[in-house]
Amino acid sequence: MAGKSMQAFCYDKYGGGAAALKKVEIPVPAPKKGEILAKVEAVSINPVDWKIQNGVMRPFLPKFPCVPLSDVAGEVVSVGPGVDDFKPGDKIVSLLNFTTGGGLAEYAVAPTSQTAKRPPEVSAVEAASLPIAAGAAFKALEAVGTKFDGTGKPFNALITAASGGVGQFAVQLAKLGGLHVTATCGARNIDLVKSLGADEVLDYRTPEGETLKSPSGKKYDAVVHCTVGIAWSVFEKNLSEKGKVIDLTPGFSSIVTSALKKITFSKKQLVPFLPKVGSKDLEFLVGLVKDGKLKPVIDSVHSFDKAPEAWAKSMEGHATGKIIIEVEK
Repeated sequence: MAGKSMQAFCYDKYGGGAAALKKVEIPVPAPKKGEILAKVEAVSINPVDWKIQNGVMRPFLPKFPCVPLSDVAGEVVSVGPGVDDFKPGDKIVSLLNFTTGGGLAEYAVAPTSQTAKRPPEVSAVEAASLPIAAGAAFKALEAVGTKFDGTGKPFNALITAASGGVGQFAVQLAKLGGLHVTATCGARNIDLVKSLGADEVLDYRTPEGETLKSPSGKKYDAVVHCTVGIAWSVFEKNLSEKGKVIDLTPGFSSIVTSALKKITFSKKQLVPFLPKVGSKDLEFLVGLVKDGKLKPVIDSVHSFDKAPEAWAKSMEGHATGKIIIEVEK
C-alpha cells in the first residue's frame, strides 16, 4: 500500500484532552521485519493513553504528532519480512508497540510477538477490549501463583476497582483460577460485579469499603490493585502473613514502599507491576472469550468520527468496563 494515505486521529502537544484530537490524513505505514499491517476494525481506550497525553511519561513519550491507542482488532492486509504465521485476510487482535501507539487510524502496524489470530466467534469489539486490560489482569494473577488448568490451590484475593476495564477481567479470571474473590466498586455496579463471579463486594464509598475488610473476615493472600489512592497501611492490615499487593498503577510512593518492604525483609510485599503481554497470552484470552468463559464488559461503543467523545468519556473515569471505538464495521 505504498504511497496510499489514511485517516487517523492525532494530537501534537501535551494536554488538551479530547479537544486536542484532530482528524488528519497521513501515509499508511509499512510493516517492517516481524510486523504485520492490519486494517483496523476496532480499538479500545485505556487510561494510560490519556495519561501519556497529559505528560505522565514526559519527556520520553509521546513523540509528536502522536496517533494514540494500542489495543487493536482488525484484518491483516500485508506482512513484513520474516513473517510466516500470518497472511492477508487473517482476523487478528494485537497490542501495538507501547512507545508508538498508532491504533486510532484506518491502518496500523503491529508486532507479531504481540498479535494473535481471532476466531469468527469473537467480535472485533470484544477482541479490542482485551490486550492491555485483560492482559494486565491475567499477568497479575499469574504473578501471585494463580493456575488456570485446575492444578492450583485456592486462595483469597482482593480486586479493587472491579467494575473498571482491568478489574472486570481480573474478577472473572480469578474465579476461573478457583480463587475466593472480594471486590470493590461503586454502589451502582455491585450487582454487575457479583454477576462476574465475585464472592463478596464492597462499596468503596462506605466505611467498610474504605477499610477493605472482607465481610467474612478473610485475610487476602493477594491483591490485584487496579486503581489509585489507597494507602499501603490499609492493605497491610488485611493481608495474610505472606500477602502480596500487585499494583497495576504504580507511582513514586508505591515504588518507595516496595523498596522499604524488601529492605526490611517484610513477608508482606507491595509489587509495582508493569505486565508484558505477548501473543501466547492473547491467544489464551481470545480462547476464553470464544469458549464463553470470559465475557468482556463493554461500557460503550463509538464510531470513528466520535473518537474525541470516547476519549472524553474515558477521562471522566467512571466507565463500567471498556470504551471501544469502531473504526470500520
